[in-house]
Amino acid sequence: MRNKSTHSVTLKKKLNKCRCIFYAYNDLQYKYGEYLDGNNDIAEIKCNVSIDECELGDTYTTDFYCVKTNGDILVRECVYKEKLLRPQVIKMLDASRNYWLSKGINDWGIVLNESK
Repeated sequence: MRNKSTHSVTLKKKLNKCRCIFYAYNDLQYKYGEYLDGNNDIAEIKCNVSIDECELGDTYTTDFYCVKTNGDILVRECVYKEKLLRPQVIKMLDASRNYWLSKGINDWGIVLNESK
């Protein structure tokens, strides 16, 4: 999850399961997008989906909103482990989880980078 007004490095790529160009704002999001594109359980990928009516305001996006082949929805937020316990990050993740739960989506999760 990220604030739309935050400017950062942007990586872009065409994913087969994404209707538009995939814009990643860090390596973790980029690599997870590639993983989802190769996952046979995923039918469609939407990236950086706007979260309307979010408790933090209306300028936030979710990293991945995916439709599985069985029709279920999967939502994922990418976070680096070293940032996971920052109060603002916790607040943003809670807001994302609450938003998607209010929309009836229970398969919400966090993607973390690997330990080195």
